[in-house]
Amino acid sequence: MQKSLLFLFIAAISGRLMAQNYQAPVFTDPDRLKKIEALLPAVDKIYRDYAEKNHFPGFVYGVVLDGKLVHTGNLGYTDLDRKTAATSQSLFRIASMSKSFTTMAILQLRDAGKLSLDDRADKYIPELKKSPLLTTDAPAITIRHLLTHAAGFPEDNPWGDRQLADTNQELLQLAQSKMSFSNVPGITYEYSNLGITLLGYIIQKVAGKTYQQFINEQIFKPLGMNNTQWEYTQIPADKLAHGYRWYNNQWKEEALLHDGAYGAMGGLITSVEDFAKYMALHQQAWPPRNDPDNTPLKRASLREMHFPWNINGLNPNYKYASGRPCATASAYAYGLNWMRDCDNRVYVGHSGGLPGFGSNWRFLPEYGIGVVCAANLTYAPTAPVNLRVLDTLIVGAQLKPYQLPASAILKQRQKELTSLLPDWKNADKSGIFAENFFADYVVEDLRTNATSLFQKAGKILNVKEIVPENQLRGEFVMEGEKANIRVFFTLTPENPALIQEFRIGEIK
Repeated sequence: MQKSLLFLFIAAISGRLMAQNYQAPVFTDPDRLKKIEALLPAVDKIYRDYAEKNHFPGFVYGVVLDGKLVHTGNLGYTDLDRKTAATSQSLFRIASMSKSFTTMAILQLRDAGKLSLDDRADKYIPELKKSPLLTTDAPAITIRHLLTHAAGFPEDNPWGDRQLADTNQELLQLAQSKMSFSNVPGITYEYSNLGITLLGYIIQKVAGKTYQQFINEQIFKPLGMNNTQWEYTQIPADKLAHGYRWYNNQWKEEALLHDGAYGAMGGLITSVEDFAKYMALHQQAWPPRNDPDNTPLKRASLREMHFPWNINGLNPNYKYASGRPCATASAYAYGLNWMRDCDNRVYVGHSGGLPGFGSNWRFLPEYGIGVVCAANLTYAPTAPVNLRVLDTLIVGAQLKPYQLPASAILKQRQKELTSLLPDWKNADKSGIFAENFFADYVVEDLRTNATSLFQKAGKILNVKEIVPENQLRGEFVMEGEKANIRVFFTLTPENPALIQEFRIGEIK
């Protein structure tokens, strides 16, 4: 028994030491910011031309790099009658960009142990029990379904946009009114403003205060988003963006909507300067690392928000604005959209649209860069221009994703493996291979293949550092007089990790 306890203690200490020795990925280009700054005139032109083409009365945008707002731009007016110029402090309604604040609040409550994502929604909203689902074999709607637009509600744009000022009482009346469903929960994606609105009510039930109060206290205040509001009547006239519709070749002002129960899905009013602080929070969740974790939502939960939980699209024919074809796959995360393109870039963010407004934000977790923009035009199409700007910045500045340093065990195994090549002498006694290795690989074949490659390469002049794919997998290059050799290996989950898979080949 004492030996077992001692073993567990040593294992716990070893695990702790391994975590402490973990090296987080880093950006290797010290001139990232300078390269971005050189492209900002081109970025301004892209935004300016797009705003003019689409008749935006007012338009604001910002670029956030490594958690800092490094550039802003402002065009046109927030109030056409008063000719109030748009600024980075102007407050625009950002519509569905509000959704991730609501889902973040849900995760804060989850992390505090006050709810589970797999709880039935009717645990907190009993009125839902009075609305039969589409089929008798349908599973109950859960909080996770609501987070990912998988609850079976029909797509509700633009109906949901007009419900913004509804009261909680009206929301509950709908919930118990034998609602119409388009699908059973949990089998597909369908965008639902109602679903996120129900999350807002769940926050109220669990926190004992309105979702607005909870988000104000738990997100806005810690981030210093001091000018962000829910109700437009609380905003100074010189800061408030009025909304417009382009109709018969002129702008027609839209009526501003009051805040209410549906504000959880689209009621937030904020500025580029304030929203950049929220973007910085999401950016700092990447990469995983050992730094202190004292943000409003812990980094692991932020990364959980960014995960593609509900696949919703594949576009094999997508083209960037430059004309470059690049297929994309998309999914819904927790209150956020997720997209991966043909270059393996991952984008996370969300669009927003309401009568009088359109907005979008996106960031690339592994590149440390993001953009946000907002216009005071009904359903302003802002996503395409942000994608174009990000592509322009990444390609033009030759930005690379952060580079993962090689772990100590990868470096050790590389050195040990290299010493065995090409003859594999006494490899089975080296102690660096897992128990499966010599059952899966024939030493004589390994020796024959490696010897042939080394003969083609000639004298080995240099063994380059291993390039890790992750902590336990990577490849390295052996540079020869006549040819180069690539070596790849994967380690096991054992401690110490052993080589379980191996490949070697000539670089053509």
